[in-house]
Amino acid sequence: MSHIPSKDEILQWIADNPGLSAKRDIAKAFGIKGAARIDLKRVLRELEEEGHLEKRKKTYRDPDRLPPVSVLLVNGPDANGDLTAKPLEWQGEGEEPVVHMVLRNADPALGAGDRILARLTLIEHGPDYEGRLIRRIGHNPKRILGIYRAGSEGGRVVPIDKGSDLEWMVPPGATHGAKDGELVEAEQAGPKARMGLPKARVVTRLGDPSAPRAVSLIAIHQHGIPDDFPDEVIEEADKAKPVGLKGREDLRDLPFVTIDPSDARDHDDACYAHADEDPKNEGGHVLWVAIADVAHYVRPGSALDREARKRGNSTYFPDRVVPMLPDRLSGDLCSLHEGVPRPCIAVRMRLDAHGVKLGHSFHRGLMRSSASLAYEEVQEAMDGRPNDKSGPLLEEVIRPLYAAYDALKEARARRQPLDLDLPERKIVLSDEGEVLSVRFRDRLDAHKLIEEFMVLANVAAAETLIARKSPLLFRVHEEPPPEKMESLRDTASSAGFTLAKGQVIKTAHLNQLLNAAAGTDQAELINMSTLRSMTQAYYAPQNFGHFGLALANYAHFTSPIRRYSDLVVHRSLVAAHDWGDDGLTGEQIAELDSVAAHISETERRSMVAERDTTDRYLAAYLSERVGQEFEGRISGIARFGAFVRLDETGADGLVPMRNLGAEYFHYDREGATLMGADSGVVIQPGMRVTVKLAEAAPVTGGLMLELLSLDGEVVKHGPTGRGPRGRGRSAAGGPKRKLVRAKKKGDKVKKKLKRQRR
Repeated sequence: MSHIPSKDEILQWIADNPGLSAKRDIAKAFGIKGAARIDLKRVLRELEEEGHLEKRKKTYRDPDRLPPVSVLLVNGPDANGDLTAKPLEWQGEGEEPVVHMVLRNADPALGAGDRILARLTLIEHGPDYEGRLIRRIGHNPKRILGIYRAGSEGGRVVPIDKGSDLEWMVPPGATHGAKDGELVEAEQAGPKARMGLPKARVVTRLGDPSAPRAVSLIAIHQHGIPDDFPDEVIEEADKAKPVGLKGREDLRDLPFVTIDPSDARDHDDACYAHADEDPKNEGGHVLWVAIADVAHYVRPGSALDREARKRGNSTYFPDRVVPMLPDRLSGDLCSLHEGVPRPCIAVRMRLDAHGVKLGHSFHRGLMRSSASLAYEEVQEAMDGRPNDKSGPLLEEVIRPLYAAYDALKEARARRQPLDLDLPERKIVLSDEGEVLSVRFRDRLDAHKLIEEFMVLANVAAAETLIARKSPLLFRVHEEPPPEKMESLRDTASSAGFTLAKGQVIKTAHLNQLLNAAAGTDQAELINMSTLRSMTQAYYAPQNFGHFGLALANYAHFTSPIRRYSDLVVHRSLVAAHDWGDDGLTGEQIAELDSVAAHISETERRSMVAERDTTDRYLAAYLSERVGQEFEGRISGIARFGAFVRLDETGADGLVPMRNLGAEYFHYDREGATLMGADSGVVIQPGMRVTVKLAEAAPVTGGLMLELLSLDGEVVKHGPTGRGPRGRGRSAAGGPKRKLVRAKKKGDKVKKKLKRQRR
């Protein structure tokens, strides 16, 4: 009778012979023949069930070892310049090994993101492997983020994206050890099949999707936001040292203050104002704005610079920040902390009594913040409720800031920038990351003061660089296209308002419309419609002006800790003033077009990720209130239903066609309306509604609603009798002539709406 080896003997043999792991190879090695093969099969199955072995077709391997031929993701060179790769088939319990690529002269050049098939050899006395390229198998295959659902043969990934309902099949050998219900990141495996579900390979396990702090993690992975700094970047940041006075102006005696949210982690701008002592400028002001000198620490071409450019900007979530720069800089050396000397680039601006900027000058200096203040405590000090910190600063520091702001308000009123009233939501989380409340942020004069100071400093930076013919990145906001203005006119007309026609549109015209709607039931509709009619702002080396701010010259200068665009402007100022060797280089000037396009895209990426995260937090917050009624307003119309914005939280939910009522609704794309086939009722943006929360999905951020009342009228629900394409008899089941009468009634309503729009 053949000897059946122990489990340890089998595992050791497979480890020593990774290329000979089929059952027949094991049987041959131990001399197992005949009926004894049944016992060997039983032992192998037990090892598989215990997690010691993974079955791959007809072979077995140790999950704590990589197969001899494996699929890898190229990371790029390490700190020493050697090319490394990530194994995509690792399923072990320990730390994931690194594959060090050994390339031959004939091998093609490999870059970060390449997927390759490689032959692996375990490095002696270590967990890592050497890899030799067999072939490149693709670059950046499609990635999906979803919930893994285990099955008898592998499993499936259900995407979390609200816009996707296509599931992906995961073969047994490509699960990466994922457990049922886990949040995973997967990538397409092989060409798309002509029939059946597409195949995917799990590449990252992200844990419990219902965990409170998984919400922002989902957005980070879904949108590809880099959230880990490479070692060389951290190492470079850790070597940075505080800056002395050498070669800088001493601004430490000026009583600058920073004014930020109470929970701010960094402080990149400070301000100081006083009355202008020049008798020729009676009632005028001198305003200083000092910005952290990030350019001193982040040198062109450095590892810090490459990573900052790659990220483009910081991304802000309710529970975390994904910063553009490591914390050693963003939270320490480049943050204008109270009482600590910090390098800065400051602009000194002279204003007349009516807020007109008479002149300005830039200075590279060393400053020291006299206080780090929160918006609320500054406002309370001005309202007569100073605290121990703001009280001593009230007369000499805070009041002069408000005096300068009062003058700038006059200038703003003359300039007429677009004055949208769109309250900002604040999601308050517990220490565990659960939503405690959702409220709208207060808009204090302290907020507006800082915003106005920053706008003026940004204008000064653009004007200086234009005058010196220095390259820079402008913040561009082009005029809205005529077709969007025409749509806004139709919306305004249907709501009973007028937008000027037949002339070049200016922000002053839009403000007249916004002011007319202010305080009415249509205010939110008009504000949102005006916002949607705007083009999206972007960065460019060419100056096309800023329509929304009603400014001819505008650049971002005030936030270099969190925006790469501002760092570029700082470097241009350094070069223009000949302040040192850390200014904008010729190589960077040649790349300004590509940099502008890239950071415009990273900004949009962050905006979408932040919005998706807010939607998920709101869905989680409301998930315990399914079945409750809410007041809201129609915020949008689509062919598949109506969107409603809830008053209490500002959350947006969908009322699908089936939940609108007991009749068929016609979709009018041009008029952005839905019309009932039986009743002739027209549903359009701006209408007040009462809805019931039917479903809340925190993982996707989706809210499903049921319409209960429309402008105070109760909506009837019941069987519609509609077929799969929404066609068929009416809700009442009447004869065809009833549908004809309803159509005629609907035509009359349409004509009435068109007359109103004219």
